[in-house]
Amino acid sequence: MALSGGLDSSVLLQLAHTYAREQGMVLFAFHVHHGLSPNADTWLAHCEHSCAQLGVAFDHRRVTVAKSKSGVEAAARKLRYAALGEMCLAHGVGLLLTAHHLDDQAETVLLQLLRGSGAAGLSGMDGANTAPKLLGSPDIVVGRPLLSLSRAELEAYAGEHAIAWVNDESNADPRYARNALRHQVMPTLEQAFPGFAQRFARSAAHAQSAQRMLAELAEQDLSACLDGEAVDVNRLRALSMDRIYNMLRHWFGTRGISMPSTAWLTEMVAQLLEAREDAQLLVTHPDCHIRRHRGRLFITPKLAQLAGMRDPDDEGVIEKHGEAFRWVGQDQLRFPAYGGVLHFDRAEQGFDAGWLRAQPLVIDFRKGGERLKLAENRPTRSLKAHYQASGIPAWERTRLPIVSVHEELLFAAGLGMDCRRFGAGPGPFISLRWEAGTVLTVQK
Repeated sequence: MALSGGLDSSVLLQLAHTYAREQGMVLFAFHVHHGLSPNADTWLAHCEHSCAQLGVAFDHRRVTVAKSKSGVEAAARKLRYAALGEMCLAHGVGLLLTAHHLDDQAETVLLQLLRGSGAAGLSGMDGANTAPKLLGSPDIVVGRPLLSLSRAELEAYAGEHAIAWVNDESNADPRYARNALRHQVMPTLEQAFPGFAQRFARSAAHAQSAQRMLAELAEQDLSACLDGEAVDVNRLRALSMDRIYNMLRHWFGTRGISMPSTAWLTEMVAQLLEAREDAQLLVTHPDCHIRRHRGRLFITPKLAQLAGMRDPDDEGVIEKHGEAFRWVGQDQLRFPAYGGVLHFDRAEQGFDAGWLRAQPLVIDFRKGGERLKLAENRPTRSLKAHYQASGIPAWERTRLPIVSVHEELLFAAGLGMDCRRFGAGPGPFISLRWEAGTVLTVQK
């Protein structure tokens, strides 16, 4: 269980200890020291002492909360869950209990409502769920056994059982959104609408049910629209706008991409549906690029600019010479400036090894006009024509290097080798192969 030392987690410590002892289970208490308060050391000592009195195994982690655009609350929460996940993995724990209660649920629903969230946000907190991005593992389940109990009930239990706890002074600071709701808004709501927190919890349960149905529909729509790793635009157009938005949010979720704002998603869909059929659509998301190519929608990573990379069709671009190298028999050569590794594999057909050793080789990105013959029974064609025939999207072509000797093309990544140099010697023969993404450096 997560133990902060406050009222909620101190009550949970007592309850979990009693239950674990009755069931013959092992209980750990994990504390995260944020260092944000001058009393943080005292809280750590209190938690350690409380666990020692009960005979509960205790562990803790210290984290440093840096300044963040998302604010101190969000940054501390992210670090806290990462530290809790680390301790769970270190001790082989598969179930992490937290002390969230009914008032926390009401605060969450109200906060999400004020943010303009949809059904997913208004669903509040589940009694149990996984949070792999927060905890660092998909195998750790977060359980919230106090979710149906109010803070007043926890206070009564603590008084009845003489449970000591510490007070975090930051919980009274109205600059934090939750504190403003807790101390200024929710008391007024309770006075005007007694028992509102229970009704908020019921609304959250209804929203959870609606969200589950939306997720099922999104999964069905995504399965119908997927074409490999991409989404077929024509199939997407057959859906209503609400289902398009629902499916795209689900798609982003399956790819681990943070949920975009409604305004961003609306603009992206408008561009997607209104752009010409032959348009190379590019929409930038903080986590990735959304691209359209040949009637399909792709999610592509935002990659660093590589040395010398350019669009050969652009004018006014300063030419950069490639990187000269010699092959002396290695199985592979790393080219950080080109974002990958060039492999030299033994093959029945390819370049004569002795001939290849003697050549002054150059790796570069294409500049335009290069021609390649992939097989004796196939015509010599421009790289652009080969890329188009192979269905390689334009954004990938600029990251595919070529290998030449005396300005004569030998190999084009993503396509293959020029067969006109095959068999020019007794062998053994070498086949070139490019592996992208193994090395990546940012071009300053």
